[in-house]
Amino acid sequence: MAAGRVRPRSALLFAGPAVIASIAYVDPGNYATNIQAGAGYGYTLLWVVLVANLIAMLFQALSAKLGIVTGKNLAEMCRDEFSKPVVILMWIVSEIAAMATDLAEFLGGAIGLALLFNMPLMAGMGITAIVTYGILIFEGRGYRPMELIIGALIAVISLCYVVELFIAPIAWGEAATHLVSPEIPDTAALAIAVGIIGATVMPHAVYLHSGLTQHRFHIDNEHNRRRLLRFSNREVVIALALAGVVNMAMVMMAASAFHQGHSDVAEIETAYHMLTPLLGGFAAAAFLVSLIASGISSSVVGTMAGQMIMQGFVGFRIPIWLRRLITMAPAFIIVALGVNATQALVVSQIILSISLPVPMIALVLFTRRRDLMGTYANSKLIDALAILGAVAVLSLNFVLLAQTFGLDIPGLPSA
Repeated sequence: MAAGRVRPRSALLFAGPAVIASIAYVDPGNYATNIQAGAGYGYTLLWVVLVANLIAMLFQALSAKLGIVTGKNLAEMCRDEFSKPVVILMWIVSEIAAMATDLAEFLGGAIGLALLFNMPLMAGMGITAIVTYGILIFEGRGYRPMELIIGALIAVISLCYVVELFIAPIAWGEAATHLVSPEIPDTAALAIAVGIIGATVMPHAVYLHSGLTQHRFHIDNEHNRRRLLRFSNREVVIALALAGVVNMAMVMMAASAFHQGHSDVAEIETAYHMLTPLLGGFAAAAFLVSLIASGISSSVVGTMAGQMIMQGFVGFRIPIWLRRLITMAPAFIIVALGVNATQALVVSQIILSISLPVPMIALVLFTRRRDLMGTYANSKLIDALAILGAVAVLSLNFVLLAQTFGLDIPGLPSA
């Protein structure tokens, strides 16, 4: 990159990291939660989706900044700054989180294929495995082909939900009102809101974004670094705003189709079977196509993140086929044992909730340190917002875990 300035074309070439990271916010785990919110409470919880997306923007921007400023990704920073026992523990927890993430994403794509083509779930998993491995081969050709593929799949997801919004009779005025009017009707709605926010910031996305920005360009002066940081922040806002709109569209579609008369719809399979008689076969097919695109793209990104986590924490890589095999093996084992797919998705979210504090706390600690970030250390306002966001998300994840294990929390229903 030319010294002293970032040309428009150079800035365009820098685009991509936030696009890849944003797939974590439209993965299959979001589908069930958003469907449950829309079916059970109509448009009432749309504001929760907005708040969750704003928190996600902040942490993805901090992750990107860490990579740009330090030239290291979050896992590498942890390896350099923490003691060896702590690093090993963090690596183990992060690897388990990567497998849990891939379980949810892999199963989501397989469920979509199985429903769309009326095939056994195991066959859907086999196809998903082949397709995701085929896409991962492109990673060896540089970052741009992979970003274009992931961007195309995100475009498919977005287009499917544009179609859904035209088919479903959306009450746009009511939706707009609830987007900016915080309201929790009852304790069950509070539990769903906790689920939406608590599962928003994904551990692998926080790790991955810093790695995608760390060596993208050779930055030879501070002027270029500042401009790239500004561009990175804009890209984060745009990419995650699109992901947020898709999530809102999921809630609105579910509200329009299910809230009146079918408010108990909570599972992906049930939603698909109900869409055909309510909105027609085209709407149901668009729903499954978006789910398949989501499962495949997020599974690819999850594998990329797993590689980065391993290399960052312990300094070595394994062949991509072996990485893919390791991360998808739990999904095949679970289905082979006859475990309910939806229940497996729930368990994977519990694991993610337990592992989430590792990258979130580390990111806040590193980006506020002037000895590491220099003049790019978090301002007092950003630091306060980051701490507040981390406390909020981690507290809500604690509530989710407590409910899951049947602990009584005043004002909240136990699981």
